[in-house]
Amino acid sequence: MSLELKDVIAKYKQDPSSVYNTWFIGSEERLKAFRAIRRGVLQVIDEIKNEKFGNDFKGSSLEFVLTAITEQKQVFEGAAHPFYWKPKMRIPDIYENQVNKKAFGQFLEICINATKEEQLVKEILRLDQLKIKGLGPAVASILYFLHPTIIPPFNTAIVNGFNYLFGDKKKLGSWSEYLKMREVIIAKNNECKGELSNDLGAFSGLLFEIGMRNIIIDGLRLSDEEKAKLLKQYDRRHKEVLSEKHEEDLHTEMQYHLLKIGKALGYDPIVAINDRSKSYGEANFSFICREEFPDLPVDKDTSNTIKLIDVIWFEKNTDRTVCAFEVEKSTSIYSGILRLSDLAFSLKNHESSLFIIVPNTREKDVLLQLARPSIKQSDVRIKYILFSDLREHCDALCKFGDNHKILEKIAKSA
Repeated sequence: MSLELKDVIAKYKQDPSSVYNTWFIGSEERLKAFRAIRRGVLQVIDEIKNEKFGNDFKGSSLEFVLTAITEQKQVFEGAAHPFYWKPKMRIPDIYENQVNKKAFGQFLEICINATKEEQLVKEILRLDQLKIKGLGPAVASILYFLHPTIIPPFNTAIVNGFNYLFGDKKKLGSWSEYLKMREVIIAKNNECKGELSNDLGAFSGLLFEIGMRNIIIDGLRLSDEEKAKLLKQYDRRHKEVLSEKHEEDLHTEMQYHLLKIGKALGYDPIVAINDRSKSYGEANFSFICREEFPDLPVDKDTSNTIKLIDVIWFEKNTDRTVCAFEVEKSTSIYSGILRLSDLAFSLKNHESSLFIIVPNTREKDVLLQLARPSIKQSDVRIKYILFSDLREHCDALCKFGDNHKILEKIAKSA
């Protein structure tokens, strides 16, 4: 690895506001998103295969997938834009054109089941040959969440960062240009795996930061106008980091209330496996939770997803689930619904009560998601509880509750 690239990576990792620290290693939602997006892609494939996929992006299963991706923020903030249906230009031409729609579904199905790099590249080349209007390398942002060690995400900032870093002139909308970029990204990532990760999201985040001029490469001269823009951008990023820290604190507080209530009602509560080291006030979560997550009668992938649910209450000394809770802040409510649905479908013998915990400001969002036909028509029943109600009534629920049904006093339905 060249000294110059090593220095750039060091800047990237040392900046507490960089996407490396706030998204790649600093976001619990990033890991949760992979399975939710994979399930969403499977739904897109199924709807196209069974001719249930609509003729617009809005309200489609594809919108669910892109919403889960864009709510990763930062690197993926504009990932949905290329998929918006633009009727005057007829792009992307996968909504009204049935042949193209079917081709896109088949492409996704082959890619989601692929196990080798060669298969994915072959399918990308095949898709490129079809020349479907408006269906360019933006699709790579979906593929990244299916194969993060093989396919890097793609957007304007990443391309700009690539060109700045390597002195190149790659173009935005070309699959062939994307594949050339990908070769360089993989080669350079292999040189610095010890500094970054096998997951190409880390290197792509570096390119994103360079493309956004959050990392300035030595020797790149800036005009006064660019410097003023960067200062404004820095202030915005700083405010975003503080806002995310506040949201994370609220998330931890709500988990604490749920653990406290579950304990008081005589259940064995447990927090998401990656949150065991958290604490709220003087209360350490590992002291409130049951010691180990029980073995559940599900496959490994499903078990790993269930273990990421924010809080679950089990009956004392058993593997029987009583309640499950997903605490959503600015992240995807739909992703939380998918995780709770995974639990319900996988443990059909467990009559669990399922809840989304949301800020008061997101009540309309949760009502919209729970009112979706795909949710309403399923057998899974999910209610929601507002942050303010959980906080206000926590002690009363602990004091006067006999069992989990006490939550019905503050829970709401769509």
